[in-house]
Amino acid sequence: MRKRPKRHVVIIGNGIAGISCARHLRKQTEDKITLISSETPHFFSRTALMYIYMGHMTYDHTKPYEDSFWIKHKIDLLHDRVKSIAFEKKRLSLERTRDVFYDELVLATGSTPRFLGWPGQDLKGAQALYSYQDLQEMEKNTQNIQRAVVIGGGLIGIEMAEMLHSRDIHVVYLVRENSFWGNILSEEESELIHQHLRTQNIDLRLNEELKEIQTKKGEGVEAVLTAKGTLIPCDFVGLCIGVRPNVDFLRKTDLEIGKGILVDEFLGTNIAHVHAIGDCAELKSPLPHRRAIEAVWYVGRMMGESLAHNLASQPKPYNPGVWFNSAKFFEIEYQVYGSVPRNPKTDEHVFFWRNLKENKSLRLIFGKEKGEIRGGQMLGLRQRHDVWEEWIRNEKHIKDLMESLEKANFDPEFFREYEVEIREEFGKAFPHLSVPSIPSGT
Repeated sequence: MRKRPKRHVVIIGNGIAGISCARHLRKQTEDKITLISSETPHFFSRTALMYIYMGHMTYDHTKPYEDSFWIKHKIDLLHDRVKSIAFEKKRLSLERTRDVFYDELVLATGSTPRFLGWPGQDLKGAQALYSYQDLQEMEKNTQNIQRAVVIGGGLIGIEMAEMLHSRDIHVVYLVRENSFWGNILSEEESELIHQHLRTQNIDLRLNEELKEIQTKKGEGVEAVLTAKGTLIPCDFVGLCIGVRPNVDFLRKTDLEIGKGILVDEFLGTNIAHVHAIGDCAELKSPLPHRRAIEAVWYVGRMMGESLAHNLASQPKPYNPGVWFNSAKFFEIEYQVYGSVPRNPKTDEHVFFWRNLKENKSLRLIFGKEKGEIRGGQMLGLRQRHDVWEEWIRNEKHIKDLMESLEKANFDPEFFREYEVEIREEFGKAFPHLSVPSIPSGT
């Protein structure tokens, strides 16, 4: 059998998507691999940025691999910024080094923070948090300050609020909707978060929207003015209303771009030998219960691994399987598996259990006709991913699930167990589906 000639595979972006592609491609081929990144010379865990600021880790602790790993596995690292791409010539123009030519190009350019053009958003002390450079800027901007305002009712906003709170900086948290993370959490789940934030002395203000950021001297932040006319003095403003695909430098090329770089089921673009993965990729035909763009860490990892397989051997469609996500903020763990819409369909039942005193909740979605589990969302309950994925894939009946709740429990030993309490509440809500009271831990 004729051996395939070595190719030069160039990957723009050394986040989890680009790194996963490089690692898995190296396991399967002897291709020359070059990783280009303008952010940091080496891969680090972006989700750990907040823990660097809070003093739990150092930057070096966030690098999953020793610096020598890349040399050992013959993956070349290039710390530079791509200025432009000539797709017809397969050439990249860089800011500091010579042009780079490729045989296969992987675009893993990630996300960039969203801004809405607020007056004053470019002032010193007003910023987002996405990159390592953003973290360094935040370190400078929050030295010896006392008051901060955070804008944005999602994960980035609440994480920044926690970061500032950890340094005893008073936080006013503005959420323009009537509940925190209202597109994901139900009203009851959001209320649990509201209550917990207030116990942490976070000044949460719902239905409040930023109008402008003010300054007296034209330099640093002095105050924010809300759409309701409220003036809030502050020394720092966190702009955390989400992210968008980092694709602006590619928009005047022949590459097909919607919100992100449009890709097929094999993660290929409209240009031959050009692929896109991670936050910057937009699937032309997303799978049921999945979004076209999913700016989530594990999605980037799975896309990278899938593309590496496609580049190395017989291509197969990207299939991320059952949706899941997780996060942790102010000591509350969040997990979701499967489809858990805020507004369920007419053919779906919803079961909701909540323990307000201990910041715990469980929301289940299951079919009315067949009783099959479609999704579960938890706050404060640590669950086993593999168990939930199996339940959803196999459409486990809700009654059988209730009898098996303990199998999914992943809380540490000696933590209080809630399965009996959940089953009793379920029996009251759905008496025709109630199960025997099984002692927890049996």
